[in-house]
Amino acid sequence: MFTNNINPILINFNFLTIRWYGLFLAIGVLIGFFIYKKIWQEKKYNLNLLYDFLIWFIIGGLIGARLGHIIFYDLSYFLKNPLEIFFINHGGLSSHGLTIGLFITLNLFIKIKKIDIKKYIDILILPIPLLASFIRIGNFFNSEIIGLPSNLPWCIYFPKSNLDLVCRHPSQIYESLIALTIFFICFYAYKKIKHQPYFILNLFLLLYFSTRFLVEFVKERHILFDSLLSMGQLLSIPFIIYSIYWFIKNKNRKIYS
Repeated sequence: MFTNNINPILINFNFLTIRWYGLFLAIGVLIGFFIYKKIWQEKKYNLNLLYDFLIWFIIGGLIGARLGHIIFYDLSYFLKNPLEIFFINHGGLSSHGLTIGLFITLNLFIKIKKIDIKKYIDILILPIPLLASFIRIGNFFNSEIIGLPSNLPWCIYFPKSNLDLVCRHPSQIYESLIALTIFFICFYAYKKIKHQPYFILNLFLLLYFSTRFLVEFVKERHILFDSLLSMGQLLSIPFIIYSIYWFIKNKNRKIYS
């Protein structure tokens, strides 16, 4: 059993504060950029278009992730403390909000730039689960999104979580390892399987949100409407249904070309 007494602040020097979460987020973004660039160059696509994509994705993704957390998880608090909306360093980003933000941003980008997204969509999805893996490591260093009490040999104490000194599931590590596995599955499918556009997108949606749905059962959850399901699970269901629908709809077509 391990006690997570990690200081979430990596560097604190006068005006400069760097958190572990921010470091892991930056690493995920940087690795994602190199993956994008390598594939973009292999395909001989316009690099300027990639740079435009990334700027839009980073801004749209962050806005979506922040608004998702505010609206889905703690709206009453932020209505009382509106200035806290801008303090992302205090925590509060939603993976569901991130996904919605990316979809909205992508649609706006397509309309403004007038491009054929079919060429790029599956490439754009590839680093997303890898980024999610690094984000969950950051959550672990922040002692947030912790699991339910457990007596398993690998349970962890989170004294900085402000809950209690009980050994718990390291749900952040579960999700990080799952996201990393999904990245390798999607990357393998992209490289080794010839497929129609949107195949990798829907494979990611199905794998990521179905596993997210399951991991929620071992996490401290935000239960909605006194149901058995958490907010995270309810928000995952539309993505799961959509991806299953896509695979069923295309079962008689050449998903693999």
